[in-house]
Amino acid sequence: MTAPVRIAAAQYPIGQPQSFAEWQAKIAAWVADAAVNSAQLLVFPEYAAMELAAIDTETASDLHASLRAVVALGPQIDAHCADLAQHFGVTVLGGTRPHAFDDGRVVNRASLYLPDGQSGHQDKIMMTRFERESWDIKGGSDLRVFRTPLGMIGISTCYDVEFPMIARTQAAAGAQVILCPSCTDSLQGYHRVRIGAQARALENQIFVVQAPTVGMAPWSPALDENYGAAGIFVPPDGDSPDDGVMAIGAEGQGEWVYADVDVARVERWRSAGSVRPFAHWPEQYCGAKTDDLPVEIVPLD
Repeated sequence: MTAPVRIAAAQYPIGQPQSFAEWQAKIAAWVADAAVNSAQLLVFPEYAAMELAAIDTETASDLHASLRAVVALGPQIDAHCADLAQHFGVTVLGGTRPHAFDDGRVVNRASLYLPDGQSGHQDKIMMTRFERESWDIKGGSDLRVFRTPLGMIGISTCYDVEFPMIARTQAAAGAQVILCPSCTDSLQGYHRVRIGAQARALENQIFVVQAPTVGMAPWSPALDENYGAAGIFVPPDGDSPDDGVMAIGAEGQGEWVYADVDVARVERWRSAGSVRPFAHWPEQYCGAKTDDLPVEIVPLD
């Protein structure tokens, strides 16, 4: 019998920090608030770290210069999030940030920080048109599942969750919870991601957690408009809510959205559910082998 895990999904309002210290204080306050409410796993949104571009007022309105500015702050971002995870004794999925490789490629990286100081990352696989055509962000090539004291965790960032095989591959490798940090500039975009998140919960009989950016930031060419609501989704079966929504926030409002998650329910859904989509998945291919993509299991427990 596993103990329930309290998950906090952020509806994170994009601000305009004037210094790195101001940003640090904001993130610390958010983490402290979730910790006071007994959250153990905190999920921040996609590209939340890009609000740091506001610090340099001369480059904040330049799409590529702001990207480079946040890339340069990467080690400091990691250090702050790691410190907060250890200080408050929580596991934190930090707001994703651009990460540059030595060859010049830039990816969208989500990092998971544990209270014991360990960390791991998952680079977004699927790039949107804006990322491909305007921003020159590249897709990652490796899928990971993190074995943690809270359970097996996968990360499918925003557009990734609209593609079934990414989450399916993570679930087949053992993921019980998929974290979906998102950043969408329209309600249509938000609903695309939400529909994808709920579909992945249904297909894989797992928990999926969506955490979006919210609010307007006209100073930023990357984060100028942000719409969405945080949600924790499950397959609508058995003791689950009829609509598969464990918790949902008020669209556009800055807040944490909480749910108490028992990862043992994943096995119960799959073995005793009214339907068994996870087990029956291969039958749609008339016997063709589909679960053959490599996944790295990262032990953080």
